[in-house]
Amino acid sequence: MTRKDGRDIDALRRVSFELSAQRNPEGSVLYRCGGTTILLAASVDEGVADWMRGSGRGWVTAEYAMHPRSNKERQQRDGRKGRIDGRSQEIQRLIGRSLRAAVRLDKLGERTITVDCDVLDADGGTRTASITGGLVALVLALDTLRQQGLVKPGVLREPIAAVSTGLVKGKVMMDLCYEEDRDCEVDLNVVGTRSGAIVEVQGTAEGEPIAYEKFDAMVKLGLAGIADLVEQQTRALAAAEVPWQRLQG
Repeated sequence: MTRKDGRDIDALRRVSFELSAQRNPEGSVLYRCGGTTILLAASVDEGVADWMRGSGRGWVTAEYAMHPRSNKERQQRDGRKGRIDGRSQEIQRLIGRSLRAAVRLDKLGERTITVDCDVLDADGGTRTASITGGLVALVLALDTLRQQGLVKPGVLREPIAAVSTGLVKGKVMMDLCYEEDRDCEVDLNVVGTRSGAIVEVQGTAEGEPIAYEKFDAMVKLGLAGIADLVEQQTRALAAAEVPWQRLQG
């Protein structure tokens, strides 16, 4: 099967990380994944929500938004009517859960890290790209805290990444672009670690139920892509002299 961009069915899109894309956040990244571009900013605030005070634990959360011209036609800015739409809420909860899986919250101290995920260009996989790029922004913020003596090695469990897989015309396929995601029979988002541990699998059959063998193949393909993405995260951080291993301890 020939894909729009000429990739093999088991190939990732080309990715790039531009670290420190903003001056003010403790960690920021401009992440490109094929035709999808996301600006990610990790901000540290001292203190936690009331229900966590006195626990000694920190918190990692995320906010997600689409730029009005991230698609071909302008869309209304999310939150203009005073509320976030259901899709954005569901996506930012997934991102937050995923990023928390990478951090030992009991070693973060009573502070909150918020990762803002602003989609500048959308060509499918915006939630998985937000997780993969968001992890790098989060690591940069954690390293800023380390340099200030506020966290110690061990605060980071293990890097995580995410990728979409799908069943398109009966073929299991990696890292779907918009048209593939739109036309697929099954769409799956896989979040995991380089070692093959699963953080979350999110997806559904768009029509008839999917056989377990196909589902299993999609998860395995996703984990293979995640291992590759973590390697690329590692290289980007090392190039900026921020190896995540010094946070892992």
